[in-house]
Amino acid sequence: MVLGKKRLLGTSVGLIGLSSLMISCSNNGLDIATQPAAQSSPIQSQTVSEQATLKQLRVVFPSRTGSTEVQRKADAIAKLLSTELKMPVEAIVADDTAAVEALKSGRAEVAFLSSRPALKAEKLAGAKLYLAEVRNDYSGGHTYRSVFVVRDDSELQKKGDSKENLEQLKGKKMSFTSPTSGSGFIFPVGELVKQGLVPDRDRLKGFFSQVSYGGNYGGALQAVLRGQADVAAVSEYALKAPYITEGEGKRLRVLHEISGVPAHGVAIDDRVSESMRAQVIAALQTLNEPANNALLKALYNSDRLIKVEHDSHLAPVKEALQKVGME
Repeated sequence: MVLGKKRLLGTSVGLIGLSSLMISCSNNGLDIATQPAAQSSPIQSQTVSEQATLKQLRVVFPSRTGSTEVQRKADAIAKLLSTELKMPVEAIVADDTAAVEALKSGRAEVAFLSSRPALKAEKLAGAKLYLAEVRNDYSGGHTYRSVFVVRDDSELQKKGDSKENLEQLKGKKMSFTSPTSGSGFIFPVGELVKQGLVPDRDRLKGFFSQVSYGGNYGGALQAVLRGQADVAAVSEYALKAPYITEGEGKRLRVLHEISGVPAHGVAIDDRVSESMRAQVIAALQTLNEPANNALLKALYNSDRLIKVEHDSHLAPVKEALQKVGME
């Protein structure tokens, strides 16, 4: 009972003290609500912010031509990343357009993207590429070649320089991969513009007698194999399985090649803090380790992921887009 009275007395004294403080502040023209709050340290604030905004990681994996069972393979990578990051990681399979939209709308934080979608992701979502895929069948490691391919028995032959090589294509039937493909359209057309053979992408029919699109690498190459086109534009690695058979590959040869096409990579949204981004990059690079490398290889036939600088890695595709007349 005595303890209860002491508590009551203490509370009353506290209230009186608080009232006196408020009166004193009021008399001095001050308002407690306007007084600066205690400052927390930047490190503490960043940690709290991360915990509040990133409780799980969502990664988009595009379903590429030639890749099968992508969801199962992506789930296996998500499980590894979850262990490394000590948080739930969700694997989402979608096309490039949906991947960019997911980054833009905040429904994903990370996405595996090819070069042009990566530029769109930067423009629309503030995301940037931090890693690039390296493959043994890429001539430049993390860059590869766009190639003009003809049948082995074609009258078209390699000439002394690039312009002479490509001048032969005038009046020929051309099969591109698709109007949005980097190696199958943007870089080849950019090279034609560079050599002064066409002014832009809208004047191709003034140079070729026919322009068609295979829809994918295999489709463009099949057009040449069947005699429906004289030449096709694809990636250098498309001249073998799963795009065509070994026998079909022997019936084709490269007429002209363009180096420096940026490899696909991993984009991370700008909403992810710098410290968390570093953790995500480190977790993804554990796929380079022998114990985990089979997971990466199975997904997109990549051998490892290396760090790249967004602007320099994508500079060649930006230049090619400008030549072609595309954003």
